Amino acid sequence: MYSEPYERQQRLGWHETMEIHELVAFQSVGLMKLKRTYSDIRDPVLKSLYKQTIGSMSKNINELLRFYPMAPHPQREERALPDDLAFYSGDLLALAKTSVRNYAIAITETATPSLRNVLTRQLLGAIETHAKVYKYMYERGFYPSYDLNRLLQNDMNLAKKALSFPY
Repeated sequence: MYSEPYERQQRLGWHETMEIHELVAFQSVGLMKLKRTYSDIRDPVLKSLYKQTIGSMSKNINELLRFYPMAPHPQREERALPDDLAFYSGDLLALAKTSVRNYAIAITETATPSLRNVLTRQLLGAIETHAKVYKYMYERGFYPSYDLNRLLQNDMNLAKKALSFPY
């Protein structure tokens, strides 16, 4: 039996924590990209869409960060990361991960054998790219996937930077 009623849970499960991690990390990188390019946008309608998206993503990140204190934390540790390398490699990892998902979905929609072969080959390439980028990030401490405390601290640092980034 559970010790607390469902409605009054004051902590997150590991699986919830990892989903929030993925969302905060992905949106923080996206927010920084939007803010970095905002001043280059000349079309007023597109600029307005960027501004709305920046506002929405900022709100999303702030809402999700409120759940971080509820994540499982055996002990907390702060660690600064070289900003640009962490940002660029995280962006590349998100691209690789999205590519893997998109190729997998496309393969399930493909009826033509020759196209399925090409997509399968490209999926394997995307998986290999993801593995290489992940290894790069892991070896440099940018993605400490076996240390939940550091992983979440990295997310919070990235999110704070993205939220405070000027545009």
